[in-house]
Amino acid sequence: MSHKSPKDFFAPLAVGAPAPLREIPARPSRAIHFFDPSNPKMAAKVPAMVGTVDVLLGNLEDAVKADNKVAAREGLVEIAKNTDFGKTQLWTRINSLDSPWVLDDLVTLVTEIGDKLDVVMVPKVQGPEDIHYVDRLLAQLEAKGGVQKPILIHAILETARGVANVEEIALASPRMQGISLGPADLAADRKMKTTRVGGGHPGYLVRQDPVTGPDGGPDIHGTRAVFQQDLWHYTIAKMVDACAAAGIYPYYGPFGDITDVVAAEDQFRNAFLLGCVGTWSLHPKQIEIANRVFSPSVEDIKHARRVVAAMGDGTGAVMLDGKMEDDASLKQCLVLVDLAEELAAIDPKLKELYDAIEIED
Repeated sequence: MSHKSPKDFFAPLAVGAPAPLREIPARPSRAIHFFDPSNPKMAAKVPAMVGTVDVLLGNLEDAVKADNKVAAREGLVEIAKNTDFGKTQLWTRINSLDSPWVLDDLVTLVTEIGDKLDVVMVPKVQGPEDIHYVDRLLAQLEAKGGVQKPILIHAILETARGVANVEEIALASPRMQGISLGPADLAADRKMKTTRVGGGHPGYLVRQDPVTGPDGGPDIHGTRAVFQQDLWHYTIAKMVDACAAAGIYPYYGPFGDITDVVAAEDQFRNAFLLGCVGTWSLHPKQIEIANRVFSPSVEDIKHARRVVAAMGDGTGAVMLDGKMEDDASLKQCLVLVDLAEELAAIDPKLKELYDAIEIED
């Protein structure tokens, strides 16, 4: 195995490319809203969505038919050139690295709209070698196109090998912005027996122990409560650990049942509680859910601020409402307080909500 100096990690991979970032900025990205740039009706709605969603993503991959690939790429270039995105980020999902379109995706987008593009999402990432390939290409194309700031990379975790290599993927480049879970492709690759895109499955459950029957033995066929389990818990937790260790951001991916807004909210909240910062949105109604779920509630912020105020210099321990708070709980509360400040800076409604919070003694 070849080794390079850690100092070289932050040197550009091509002469004339911008210097890599030392730290990935904590830009709010509660919902990554996918649109098909080859669909004129969808593309026409993009300018009106600026400011309503943290990330707009022009999708060139799976949802776009083979004979629409070039139209989608050209459509994205047009949209990027003609739209002022303000605080909304512009991302793209390129075609997979084993496809015939991906090279043209990168060459066209980086040289024509590189300064408008915040993040390139790479599907079906198998290992760090996939990130190294895109990393070098982006540097060469940034140098060629005179791009001033490095375009970041976001990996989708949608193969068993990708999950096995997730720590190496997260650390593969200073461009790594984050990782999303891709439950549908991952389910197929693992040969999981679910045809749902994310969410739980009624067959994946735990059952309450049997109660005692009339004969004094266990009543196996009697009424027993059933609790549906989360198929994605292990993978999301593993991904969150890898991202936290690398200083990058984890995301839940798509929730396929657009109509079941309750289950979507549950899945998003599970991911939020485990440490994810955002999710994908496949329909405008999922944006509202994501913005709500991935912003800490007023109650959470109120409690967090009380703990921060009570802890003073952060040492020792205090009792609040009959619960012990110490330096570890202070750190947990600071996560929420910092997130609230970042979100309030871009979301006037949240700023109003958070500013109105009064801390009781």
